Amino acid sequence: MRLCLKKNKSVEFNPIIGDSQFRSSKYEMDIDEKKLDELGVIKLLQSKYHYKEDAEIICDKVQVKLSKECFHPYNICITDLRTSHWEEAIQETKGGAANRKLAEECYFLWKSTRLQHMTLAEDVKAMLTELRKEVRLLLLTNGDRQTQREKIEACACQSYFDAVVVGGEQREEKPAPSIFYYCCNLLGVQPGDCVMVGDTLETDIQGGLNAGLKATVWINKNGIVPLKSSPVPHYIVSSVLELPTFLQSIDHKVSMST
Repeated sequence: MRLCLKKNKSVEFNPIIGDSQFRSSKYEMDIDEKKLDELGVIKLLQSKYHYKEDAEIICDKVQVKLSKECFHPYNICITDLRTSHWEEAIQETKGGAANRKLAEECYFLWKSTRLQHMTLAEDVKAMLTELRKEVRLLLLTNGDRQTQREKIEACACQSYFDAVVVGGEQREEKPAPSIFYYCCNLLGVQPGDCVMVGDTLETDIQGGLNAGLKATVWINKNGIVPLKSSPVPHYIVSSVLELPTFLQSIDHKVSMST
């Protein structure tokens, strides 16, 4: 997400990007919430197909495949790719011939359950509403166009932003500087007037650094100690709700220095 602190300045703010942020009343997904996506599929496999303990094994295998997923939209559509994850996981667990029909049933149930759980917390809505009185907001997310647009629609967040940019619709995604420059052009601001806020060092923070933005802010919810080789943000906060006060302090420091 990108913000403009004063209408001639911009802050790139990306706390709702991707799967981990489009979720839950706490705004970010944890392990238990991942299981919520799978409960319907587990019940289906156990009650209709009598898979018993194999149902959870299949779901675990799918999660591993998702974590290693490399998606190239020109080669395959996301629906076919993720259906194949389920097909492979079922065959690896149960053996026998591939069962595409069952894989499709599992995928679409998993997907619909997942979208139902995607919400924007009320305190985050209130924060965005207040911020937008003073700044311009842009949501920037990597990922497949269809998948990300479905998430945006599911959590009804588009109305809180001045613009939404999906990496899968552009030539390059974060951390490439080109997508940040594209966002700057949409808002009519210079990169040096922008602050990037996100929870992923390798894409959000590295991208902001690559594009030469004014500052980068890392949302480190769980107090993670980054690797020494990780990109180094200018600032760190523990919650997205700290941002209004924190962004004002950044703006004040810049004003004082000039």
